[in-house]
Amino acid sequence: MSLHFLRVPIMSERAPRRSTDEEAAPLLRDDDDDVGSTQEEEEPTLLERLNSIAQEPLTPLTQILLVVALVLLLLSAVFIGLFAGEYTKLKQREREDGPRPTVTVTQTAIVTTTAKPPGPTGSPAEEVCITPECIKLSASILSSLDVSKDPCENFFEFANGGWIASHPLPADKGSFGQFEALSIDNKRVVQHFLETPSATSSFTTSADEQLLHKLRSFYNSCLNENRLDEIGNEPLLQFVKTVKKLFRREGFEISEISSENDLSGLTPALVFLHSRGVHALFTFKIKGDAGFDSNLMVPWLDQAPLGLRAKEYYQEPEIVRIYHDVLERLFATLLKEDKKTTLLAENQWNIDHETDKNAQINEARRIAASVVMFETKLANVTLDNGAYQHPFLTYNRLPFENLTELFPQVDFSQYFAALTPRRFPEDIIVTSPAYVVALSKLLHSSSPATVEAYLVARAALALSPNLGMATEPWAAQRALEEALTGIKKGTIGNRKEYCVDKVEATLGFAAGRYFVNATFGSDPEFQEKSREIIKNIISVFKASLPNISWLDEKSAGAAARKAAVIRPIVGYPDYPDVREPSSLLQYYSTMEVNEDTYFDNLLSAAASDVSRTWLKVGQRRNPGEWTFPVYPSTVDAYFDARANEIVFPAGILQPPFLSTQWPSYLSYGAFGSVAGHELTHAFDSAGRLYNQHGMLENWWTPESNAAFQIRQKCIEAQFSNYTVDDGQGGAIHLNGEFSSGENIGDSGLIHAYRAWKARFNESQNAGTEYLLPGLNYTREQLFFIAFARIWGENVKTATLVQRVRTDPHSPRNLRVEGTLSNIPEFAEAFQCPNGSKLNPPDEQRCVFWS
Repeated sequence: MSLHFLRVPIMSERAPRRSTDEEAAPLLRDDDDDVGSTQEEEEPTLLERLNSIAQEPLTPLTQILLVVALVLLLLSAVFIGLFAGEYTKLKQREREDGPRPTVTVTQTAIVTTTAKPPGPTGSPAEEVCITPECIKLSASILSSLDVSKDPCENFFEFANGGWIASHPLPADKGSFGQFEALSIDNKRVVQHFLETPSATSSFTTSADEQLLHKLRSFYNSCLNENRLDEIGNEPLLQFVKTVKKLFRREGFEISEISSENDLSGLTPALVFLHSRGVHALFTFKIKGDAGFDSNLMVPWLDQAPLGLRAKEYYQEPEIVRIYHDVLERLFATLLKEDKKTTLLAENQWNIDHETDKNAQINEARRIAASVVMFETKLANVTLDNGAYQHPFLTYNRLPFENLTELFPQVDFSQYFAALTPRRFPEDIIVTSPAYVVALSKLLHSSSPATVEAYLVARAALALSPNLGMATEPWAAQRALEEALTGIKKGTIGNRKEYCVDKVEATLGFAAGRYFVNATFGSDPEFQEKSREIIKNIISVFKASLPNISWLDEKSAGAAARKAAVIRPIVGYPDYPDVREPSSLLQYYSTMEVNEDTYFDNLLSAAASDVSRTWLKVGQRRNPGEWTFPVYPSTVDAYFDARANEIVFPAGILQPPFLSTQWPSYLSYGAFGSVAGHELTHAFDSAGRLYNQHGMLENWWTPESNAAFQIRQKCIEAQFSNYTVDDGQGGAIHLNGEFSSGENIGDSGLIHAYRAWKARFNESQNAGTEYLLPGLNYTREQLFFIAFARIWGENVKTATLVQRVRTDPHSPRNLRVEGTLSNIPEFAEAFQCPNGSKLNPPDEQRCVFWS
């Protein structure tokens, strides 16, 4: 990259005149003022002389001298920054044991430093880029560092301490990091075209006009808080009444519960809930049949989310108490407004809801207790998180008749006929037959009243956030959110940000059309750069396979064939085609949007999504369709084992992950680590069991399979040994089995490092390995700093606990340091002494790819 001087604008005309009351002399002078005057002229003041000079035209020589002076000033600032940075590092180096040698330098003062610990290796004697872009980039990196931390012991805080200190956690959020910061920036892009018609004035097709109208109507309905408060609890109340009528078979042949254990209304009630996106008892996902034909879309039955999200919470009395109180508040509200019938089918008591408040409260309390007890039993039979790392265990293909026998309380003929009328599934994939059997037993032993209350609770918890914030159900579910995430009580986030988030969640591909135009349209090169990085990482990974000591020739060849056909999708999906508005309009054709009914808009969006999903049953997979809930504006990436695809939405292809103006060592360290992570998922604890066609197959030889499992057990043990604060004076261990796939994925950082190294000479000749001003670090060190910076985050303790229990990703600080401790190249780059935290003995490292 060529270096450029900063251009300094030169004024060719005088500055604007001051007002007349500040003039040193009149604009026009009379002759009498100069000629024949006997009064001595006054000496001009300093201000007047400066003003006179400022108004004189600059000569060419003066202009040149000004430019030279500014450049010298800029260079001085850079050298001062270098000196200050080095001085700071020298002051904090107190690492080695024993007597500390001192070096005394005498000038006008005496400076004493300790022995030099591992750290920056000094400024390379190369040209430094001093363009404004380079200076800004260098400043952003310097400001993110905390050089008081030893990089060999605490690299996460070394790389992120400055950023964390300058980005305090917002009161309304459980966590905030680099991912979230970029996500908010992306939301502002979406918000701009939602609120500014001129921002999309170039889109003049009829289809675009309809899409934009739908997007803006949905957004405005969310913003209309006055309307939400005006309608109050009514939308939720009507939804719950429908659930109860269906469960009680009102309007069907059976008009009331005919026996104590009659659950004949369970099926229609579940169909209604599931068709509106409310999860209860079980869920269905429509995915490729990885054991028969990975492109044939079939239903996969899995367990439903729990009200407390993780089974461990049901063993914590304080959290259970809060949950009980929240449910009690919800049921009390519903009982108060539902005056015609009682909530529980078995209880036919007659209470004046207006006068007997104590009876109403007692009944709500009893109902809440029955739901908590039911969910506790449900949690006890749910599959442990670690089981999801075993694809063969969670793939159980059953004929339709077998499912009916396992779970007789649900009429699956009726269920599927309602959701997929065109193609009735012949076979079902069940994640855990044991869960289905246990669930059936639980339903058999539970009263219809308790089951109905559970269904109502699932609806109330799921839909209460869509009511006005002045309503009691909204406040109740918010209390649960505060308890589980640790966010400050009573804090409310930015409503516009929230509403943009809802737009993305419901109309994400439509919004993506205009987001992509605002990002790719202004700089299409970053799509090309990301593709190049991904391609190079895959190429280097394939080339490294024959050199991996524990991988035999047959397994290495199969791995290379799989890597060769991995398909990267960058920016946006092929289906729906965000470049074609008519395709998007068809995709969202069944979704009704009214600017006056936010609650109904969300139900319509959920129903549209469920209907669109079930129509895939029996169909071939749409090539290039995204199977994970991400959209073009999402800051995320993923690997789809059944499609053998890695997906990178446009939302993540920006700083601090990627920029076309960055030197290669930063691009590979940041975005390259993401690409290496997703590539490695194809060969992690679960992904490695899918072949190049996305089919479940143990294609490893017994020897290579055993060698991989040794390394997998190593990383499971490593991360199981890590703990996080539980907020109560204790600690919670990570579940190394649950997080093993993601931790192995993070080991793909080494592929990004090798890909950068393999093309260093080529990149340097192309001018994309330039150094930055004020950074006294080698390129290798900056590669790892770029990797660590993307994981910078502030997080609440309660949110961290919830993540450990529900998220397969390890906490971000442990993702950084756990990964780097397994990569010897990091210790070499920072000259870490043997035995330091991030340079452990070789026998303690979990190394996969060497």
